[in-house]
Amino acid sequence: MDALPIQEQSGENFSSTIDGAMHACGHDLYVAMLVGAARILSNHRENSSGDVVFMFQPGDEGWDGAGKMISEGVLNASGQRGSSAYGIHVVSDSTPLGTFTTRPHTMMASSDELVVSVKGRGGHGSAPHTARDPIVVAAQMVGDLQVMISRKFNIFDPVVLTVGLFNGGSKSNVIPDEANFQATLRSFSVEARKNLRLEILRLCEGVAQAHGVDIDAEALEGYPVTVNDPQHAEFMSHVVTDTFGKDAYRHKVNPVGGSEDFSRVLEEVPGSYIFLGASEDWMNPDLEYNHSPRAGFSDSVLPIGAQLHAELAVRALQRDAR
Repeated sequence: MDALPIQEQSGENFSSTIDGAMHACGHDLYVAMLVGAARILSNHRENSSGDVVFMFQPGDEGWDGAGKMISEGVLNASGQRGSSAYGIHVVSDSTPLGTFTTRPHTMMASSDELVVSVKGRGGHGSAPHTARDPIVVAAQMVGDLQVMISRKFNIFDPVVLTVGLFNGGSKSNVIPDEANFQATLRSFSVEARKNLRLEILRLCEGVAQAHGVDIDAEALEGYPVTVNDPQHAEFMSHVVTDTFGKDAYRHKVNPVGGSEDFSRVLEEVPGSYIFLGASEDWMNPDLEYNHSPRAGFSDSVLPIGAQLHAELAVRALQRDAR
């Protein structure tokens, strides 16, 4: 449904048969769970008190599949606006196998991207005063961005900026015309996200001006903060404990720095997102996390994932009918 460009090394008996493509974040499990829930509910259709829309969403990994499905009308697919929305995400560490965990309010961070191109003037490495070195300027921006974050943002409403790409030059004694870098931006509130995009551009443009170089800098919008409605998160936790027992649920203390385009659904419809532990080896400190070529997920979680989807749908319809 939505593989990543990774060569799988998990050793699972259901490993990818396509070179360079791997379900390293559980998307194949989500499809199977939702199919299972659809079968359960279809077998009891006569007892339904409303409509259920199953959102088989492609394009999660950077293609904003949820945004595209919303624009195409998925939230009104039954003929009326959905009253609530729920989703499950598997994790390979930090959560015991078969255990669910969620929290009210912020569940996952937003994700945006900073793309910077510094344009100087090339020259000989022995005479930097005759050139305008873009590498030095870009490197200063990288350092100053980290300092800015530690001084401009509240530690109780944190942001994260990580430069994952830095390019410039072709040889040790050649000053290039241009240097480029890209960074991922993470924040946990709408206000911090907005301020972060403004502050990083202001800083990069100021550093460029101070050194007399040109700059193209852009903050590209990604996924919003994933925010659980508190009442729906509580409802979700009660459904878990009622269905599987109190040991099947753990309250999630902190939100996650990863992002999720299910956030777009929760911006439109009240609901909640929940994590499901899907690794038998979850306590291993060397366990590979989601997106690793060695990440492994146990298919034993498929029945309980399907059952929770079905239970959530049934109980939400019963709640809305009261």
